[in-house]
Amino acid sequence: MAHKILTGERSPDRGGMMTAVESQITYTNSYSIHQEETYMSQEDDWDRDLLLDPAWEKQQRKTFTAWCNSHLRKAGTQIENIEEDFRNGLKLMLLLEVISGERLPKPDKGKMRFHKIANVNKALDFICSKGVKLVSIGAEEIVDGNVKMTLGMIWTIILRFAIQDISVEETSAKEGLLLWCQRKTAPYRNVNVQNFHISWKDGLALCALIHRHRPDLIDYSKLRKDDPIGNLNTAFEVAEKFLDIPRMLDAEDIVNTPKPDEKAIMTYVSCFYHAFAGAEQAETAANRICKVLAVNQENEKLMEEYEKLASELLEWIRRTIPWLENRVAEQTMRAMQQKLEDFRDYRRVHKPPRVQEKCQLEINFNTLQTKLRLSNRPAFMPSEGKMVSDIANAWKGLEQVEKGYEEWLLTEIRRLERLDHLAEKFKQKCAMHEAWTSGKEDLLSQKDYESASLMEIRALMRKHEAFESDLAAHQDRVEQIAAIAQELKYDKPTADSLWARTDVLSEDNKVDHTLPSSWLAGEVQSRVKHLVPLRDQMLQEEVARQQANERLRRQFAAQANIIGPWIQTKMEEISHVSVDIAGSLEEQMNSLKQYEQNIINYKSNIDKLEGDHQLSQESLIFDNKHTNYSMEHVRVGWEQLLTTIARTINEVENQILTRDAKGISQEQLNEFRASFNHFDRKRNGMMDPDDFRACLISMGYDLGEVEFARIMTLVDPNNTGVVTFQAFIDFMTRETAETDTAEQVMASFKILASDKNYITVDELRRELPPEQAEYCISRMTRYVGPDAPPGALDYISFSSALYGESDL
Repeated sequence: MAHKILTGERSPDRGGMMTAVESQITYTNSYSIHQEETYMSQEDDWDRDLLLDPAWEKQQRKTFTAWCNSHLRKAGTQIENIEEDFRNGLKLMLLLEVISGERLPKPDKGKMRFHKIANVNKALDFICSKGVKLVSIGAEEIVDGNVKMTLGMIWTIILRFAIQDISVEETSAKEGLLLWCQRKTAPYRNVNVQNFHISWKDGLALCALIHRHRPDLIDYSKLRKDDPIGNLNTAFEVAEKFLDIPRMLDAEDIVNTPKPDEKAIMTYVSCFYHAFAGAEQAETAANRICKVLAVNQENEKLMEEYEKLASELLEWIRRTIPWLENRVAEQTMRAMQQKLEDFRDYRRVHKPPRVQEKCQLEINFNTLQTKLRLSNRPAFMPSEGKMVSDIANAWKGLEQVEKGYEEWLLTEIRRLERLDHLAEKFKQKCAMHEAWTSGKEDLLSQKDYESASLMEIRALMRKHEAFESDLAAHQDRVEQIAAIAQELKYDKPTADSLWARTDVLSEDNKVDHTLPSSWLAGEVQSRVKHLVPLRDQMLQEEVARQQANERLRRQFAAQANIIGPWIQTKMEEISHVSVDIAGSLEEQMNSLKQYEQNIINYKSNIDKLEGDHQLSQESLIFDNKHTNYSMEHVRVGWEQLLTTIARTINEVENQILTRDAKGISQEQLNEFRASFNHFDRKRNGMMDPDDFRACLISMGYDLGEVEFARIMTLVDPNNTGVVTFQAFIDFMTRETAETDTAEQVMASFKILASDKNYITVDELRRELPPEQAEYCISRMTRYVGPDAPPGALDYISFSSALYGESDL
């Protein structure tokens, strides 16, 4: 039957642990034994160990005996034979008292078997009281001198009291000890610690551990990989002489065994870990400080980036608004079309990056506030005029001016188009009038009637009457030309000269003289022959232009009628994902990332529509009956879609940060989301204050006006008038986060300062990495006290300044 030594498990409290300069070492009273280790003392394991390699039993006997004696000697005793000397239970109880620092029940003094069993049972009960469950190992086996059970029991004690409390980063016990060894020996040549057996055979790993902490004891550069026995003996001798670690292994046994016993090596190596505990305590303190400073440095960097980005964005808005407010029209269509092209570049090239910057600014602000809350730091207050609300108001002003500017541009272009049409009409009418009057003045001044007969004179009179009628019609045309000139704001002399030419003809016509009918007929025929083909050509050109414009309208509309609904659909789908409680946050994140990629891939469709829009504007097409989506509608929708997906992803990222920092389960998160969704009556991911109050009341809060006002300052510190889901989670879990405190940081500095109330520049530079050391030196104030040497720094006020009042 298999005999198992099982252990109770608890998760170690890592609330104050830091990322180290080299590694993160923590010491805790709680423990958790990895499954692989919990079964190390199964009877079949021990049988297999002994059967496979009898050398292992020899190594375990020697190592475990030496380990026990390293503690028993503190009580003035020792053991010689591990399975014999623990049989009466007395030294076993004494061993447990020494290594635990606690008193066990008074042992039975008798020498009979039942006395021995009673004492061993007291020892085993004590082991069980420490969370270790012993299965199939009874006092009888120990009293009977069962070597396998005795070694298994001692290994369990070693695991519990020497190895289990070791914690490095997120690993503990065996894995933690292995990681510690790897971190400490990483810089050393010919050392590659991957396990607790063959990685230690050449002795270099042990020498590297010693050299790392006490470089004065070993000259590592003189060690050779091909001298394993020499290296091992050097490590054993130095450890015994200078580190008070007894020799627990034989160099020859290790070298000559293909795979040294893992338990023996672990036991010996754990002694080095505990021997350097003082140094590790300082390292742990440094780790805590480094982590706190890293958080502060990251937060300060985010604050600086926010201030810089906010300043640049506000400056760009300040420069851009006057350009959009300038409504001085150009005098030519070409110049106005250039203005329209400049505006199109602004909307397509210059503004989109600013839209992304504005979105990123809001994301950075929200992420920063989340990190500050989770690390127990005060909320970030930007410089005056640079709040998110300030930027939003400035942006709103920009868009209002922008909208008016585009409307003005289109109005001016339409006006110039009409004026160009009138100018062309004026030019044609003037040319026709000039052609009609040309030569008529000279003709009217002729006196060819003097030699004419009476019949000829009467014929000339009839023809002259026809000319007078034609002249009257031309006078109406001149009035039309003058009216066009007035609308075009041509100068008065231009119109006056036309009237003068007509008046001259009118005056000349008062002479009793007529034009020959043949001349009049020829004149009309000539004009008609010229105008008919010209008008036919103009009509054909206009038909072609209108047909081309219609094709452009339909081409734009076909794309816009697809893109507009697509954008709206994606907005709705993203909204549903953000409030969905069916999946985990990671599943929501994956879904949102897929949406983001799909949106990015869709950008080519927007670019094509912009191209169609440009063709339409260049053709002076400003209306389109085939679609309700203008280019500006699509642009705004696209910008909102990009902003929405980015904000939603950021919200989920912050929820993940909060969940992990506060240990919220997915079930709890779903409950929070369900409550929030129920009172989010506008379905916009935010609750109004009244909705938030109703939500709190439904959850059992007894709220007066003063208390609710206090809560609103917590969930809406920037007074935006809404409560986001992130702020809701922060409020509901405000007491659950495990964060560092100013007192913990002060205690860590006190360790580095050797219990002094101040710390020196040399101590900071010796104990902390250069960046963190200089950060402290540049920010710590001078320590004032009677015991302060020159240059002493006040770490207490510095630690307090790292934290502020924060209710979330």
